[in-house]
Amino acid sequence: MSLTRRIRDFLTDGDDRLPLGLTLLSAAIAATMVFPLAWLVIEAVTVERARALELLFSSGTAEVLVNSLLLMAGVTAFSILLGVPLAYLTARTDLPFRRFWSVVAALPLVVPSYVGAFAFVSAFGPQGEFHDVLAPLGVEHVPEIYGLPGTILVITLYTYPYVYLTTRAALLSFDTTLIEAARTLNHGRIEAFRRVTLPVIRPAIAAGSLLAALYAVSDFGTPSIMRLPVFTRQIYVEYNAFGPDYAALLSLQLLAVVLVVLALEWLVRSDRDVSGDDAGTSDRLVRLGRWRWPATLLPASVSAVALLVPLWILLLWLLRSEAGRRPSMAFEPIQVVNSVSVAAAAAVAAALAAIPVAYFAANHDSPLAALFERTTYVGFAVPGIVLALALVYFGSGYLPWIYQTLPLLVFAYVVRFLPQVVGSTRTAILGVDPKLVEAGRTLGESSMGTFRRVTFPLTRSGIVAGAALVFLTTMKELPVTLILRPSGFETIVTQIWRAQADALYQYAVVPTLILLVISGLSMVVILAQEGGREGL
Repeated sequence: MSLTRRIRDFLTDGDDRLPLGLTLLSAAIAATMVFPLAWLVIEAVTVERARALELLFSSGTAEVLVNSLLLMAGVTAFSILLGVPLAYLTARTDLPFRRFWSVVAALPLVVPSYVGAFAFVSAFGPQGEFHDVLAPLGVEHVPEIYGLPGTILVITLYTYPYVYLTTRAALLSFDTTLIEAARTLNHGRIEAFRRVTLPVIRPAIAAGSLLAALYAVSDFGTPSIMRLPVFTRQIYVEYNAFGPDYAALLSLQLLAVVLVVLALEWLVRSDRDVSGDDAGTSDRLVRLGRWRWPATLLPASVSAVALLVPLWILLLWLLRSEAGRRPSMAFEPIQVVNSVSVAAAAAVAAALAAIPVAYFAANHDSPLAALFERTTYVGFAVPGIVLALALVYFGSGYLPWIYQTLPLLVFAYVVRFLPQVVGSTRTAILGVDPKLVEAGRTLGESSMGTFRRVTFPLTRSGIVAGAALVFLTTMKELPVTLILRPSGFETIVTQIWRAQADALYQYAVVPTLILLVISGLSMVVILAQEGGREGL
């Protein structure tokens, strides 16, 4: 057997019936999603070796690396400490107002972390609102909010829902007869949780922790506001200071950290199925007894700090909006139009690009299909500022006519968030009964006709949910927008960032509230696509 034949058999798993057109289209989409990173590598390897070693092993680089690792570890650990108990309380216990708290506990995900950051700085920073409240009581100093502890606190408050949502989903589908069996073997409640529940929900915890860790290490706005030197902040500083060599090397270091995180998550995750048999699920809830009402303090306190503090600060800024007026900083409705238009364009483009890849992966069990699908996830794992920098090198060096244009900005959004549509679309396609597709083919429909008449109507909710998620995350994306937007193209997030940078917080109130409302509506659309499924 020839080498070419062996390679083809390995990639197709011996299936010669892979559709050529769909295979080539999926391959082109997958290649397009990863090619921007090639330009970053090219830029980095062109740096003189002595200069590269000097930059990589400098004290400043070491500080950035240590801070980034500590930030990622702290956010991940505290997200687990908050997310897992909240998931268990809202999914498995008789907590008062359980459904209310299940929704409220997920709401911080709607708030961009950089909005929470400047709200916390305004509230708890030196001469902040909290200091003014305590000053008459004789309290002259409050704990320092800047630096590593404050950054961990803020990012945790807005990323723990990743752990909460994945863990809660696993608990809702958990086979509770396993717990009942453990209790009959004289295992206590804590011992049963440790021996039975925890091993089963561990993959879900690992999945949520991975999202929290990737968010922490890729967040740009919060560390910048909290004055913490980390990779993303330093890359942006070097980019603005015309230090492309150092920015490219830092970007590659950050990519290496991301790859290590992905590898660790792969080792921690098990292949155990977290979804129990429907016959084994039960509506029986764990009774908290005398701890029933005190247990509400956990979701109440977490949601109050994450949601009420920003709302309190926004209200104060709104009331003081007449002070220190600067007409050039005034909010303009065109900023909303710009934000919504590019987010909608990114959502539509991502959905169109995701359908062929998801359809190919769902209907063809081959290494080639899996490779194309996994390749699209690279952009989501890469921090936004690294992706933006790669496209800066590509656009300015090779296609100057597309640099800082709307098509390049939308393309960056698609590369960044395409997996959100691929995942939901593939899941929806897998849920389509193959007999319906076969019936369409036997009636003389072509593959495209069968997809249009049978598959697409049945998977539309999954596609819409993924597109709505892309719209939501694009609306909040900060570094990609700051770096790649056309000159003079202002959006909601750029207005918020300008107001924060100039300490004119009153000009951030209206765009922040609009962003929260639009994000909330996007979340409603996402949840509405769930149909009658139990959960949030």
